[in-house]
Amino acid sequence: MFTNDFTQAFGIEHPILCGGMTAVGTADLISAVANAGALGFLTALTQPTPEALVKEISRCRDLTDKPFGVNLTILPTIRPVPYDEYRDAIIDSGITIVETAGGNPQPHLPAFHAAGVKLIHKAVSVRHAVKAEQLGVDAISIDGFECAGHPGEDDVPGLVLIPTAARALTIPIIASGGIATGAGLVAALALGASAVNMGTRFMATTEAPIHDNVKQQIVDNTERDTVIVFREFHNSARVARNSVSEEIATLSRRPGATFDDIAHLASGVRGREQVYGNGDVEGGMWWAGQAQGLIHDIGTCEDVVGAILTEAHHVITRRLPDHISS
Repeated sequence: MFTNDFTQAFGIEHPILCGGMTAVGTADLISAVANAGALGFLTALTQPTPEALVKEISRCRDLTDKPFGVNLTILPTIRPVPYDEYRDAIIDSGITIVETAGGNPQPHLPAFHAAGVKLIHKAVSVRHAVKAEQLGVDAISIDGFECAGHPGEDDVPGLVLIPTAARALTIPIIASGGIATGAGLVAALALGASAVNMGTRFMATTEAPIHDNVKQQIVDNTERDTVIVFREFHNSARVARNSVSEEIATLSRRPGATFDDIAHLASGVRGREQVYGNGDVEGGMWWAGQAQGLIHDIGTCEDVVGAILTEAHHVITRRLPDHISS
């Protein structure tokens, strides 16, 4: 239904992506995204070792014969992460599409390109996107302020960020942040993107490996049910609003506060076990974007992708032409 330079170059059916999500980007979800004709990314660091990642890639291949990729997020960590070993595991497994995020991907680009891997780099500002293009990545996923996760410190929403990036870049752009509908897809294409990236929308699917309570909370939440945390530590993150995230925000604003003051609340293990695993939506900090206000049901990935494409086609062929006078 929709085809462009990005879908053709990356060999996917629809211009819809499910970017890497820690603890959520497993074979269960990503194979379903691929089977729906979209492009999903297993999250490498969700797997405890590079060897475990190899097994998860194999498991995903058992569930789909369509293209999928792997996300490699490069961030400072308390415990050193063997990024080179994860990179080599991705290459040795024959993955041809990689999404990088966080830090500078440059150290890994020569090995990826030598193996014929196409690179999508996630950026939260135009200046970082331009730098990534200069380094040689093949596409940019540009994250607006509405997104879940780390939107950066500039607070620029997609309506401005997407066309600004499109003006500055020559490689394909994937619009990310605040997108969950067909109208959002059309808007992103109109602003200069070649595809859209959705995270929160794919969390509210039957195949997402998280507790049903979390999925229903996403449906029940509105666009106001997120909180920006870690701003005081220059690592801003958008998460779902609950008692834990609000406490993190309150404690962080106290004079002299350090990350150690809120580390027990922000624990990723706590969020994965208590929220995603046990279904206690107040049990820890968990990730969600402002797109929650656009999500009104829990469906299969096939249903979600199909509904978005149908709505997008309707907007282009029926709604927009009504605004043009003859």
